[in-house]
Amino acid sequence: MNYIQTIILAVIEGLTEFLPISSTGHLILAQNFLKINPTEFTKSFDIIIQLSAIIAVLVLYWKKIINSKYLWKQLIIAFIPTGILGFTLYKYVKNVLLENINITVFALLIGGLILLIVDRLPKQKIDSKNIKQLKTRSLLSLGLYQSLSMIPGVSRSAATIVGGLFSGLSRVEAVEFSFLLAIPTMFAASGYDLFKTGFAFSSYEYSLLFIGSIFSFLSAIVAVKTFTSFVAKHNFTVFALYRIILAIIILIFL
Repeated sequence: MNYIQTIILAVIEGLTEFLPISSTGHLILAQNFLKINPTEFTKSFDIIIQLSAIIAVLVLYWKKIINSKYLWKQLIIAFIPTGILGFTLYKYVKNVLLENINITVFALLIGGLILLIVDRLPKQKIDSKNIKQLKTRSLLSLGLYQSLSMIPGVSRSAATIVGGLFSGLSRVEAVEFSFLLAIPTMFAASGYDLFKTGFAFSSYEYSLLFIGSIFSFLSAIVAVKTFTSFVAKHNFTVFALYRIILAIIILIFL
């Protein structure tokens, strides 16, 4: 990887992390397009720049996080399924799923179709609760939905948003909870990955991580502000169609 490739990947990560289109899937496709061979470093790079994008949520939502006594308890409960499954399946995800572009493409396609279906559910049945009203069972269910995002192409954001909608949250509340649940999830994922790799990076690789983290953070700030404004007035159909069209194009040309 060189610095230009690093910036491109970081911007892609920051812009797609919070959109229901799969940041991991886009990174895998971008790396394939840029002829970047998957290595232990590139896999760690993907995870660490995701953490940088998550820090954008801390910056934008720090008041809500500090002032909401109930919020951290809910986030921890919702994180439990992902934490258990992520720890158990870590090697399989990193060494098998993340290297299979076919899985990514079909996950993009199927996820797009699911989003189309969700958008057409009767609004009155899924648009009622706020985050504070979620019970333990609903929170654990949301965590299981998020766990599906270990499959590249599924999208952590899409999975938790769909789970939130089926738990009774409004679109805006589901999106915001998806943002917030990313905080413990990605901190745990990044921390565990760094522990497993033993911080065994060269000085050049550390410089790539530093630059990538900055660009991922800045582009994530833009994405979060834009996405929250968008879902307040629109549904997810445009993202569903984008996923489906992208998957079909890749299937045709690759």
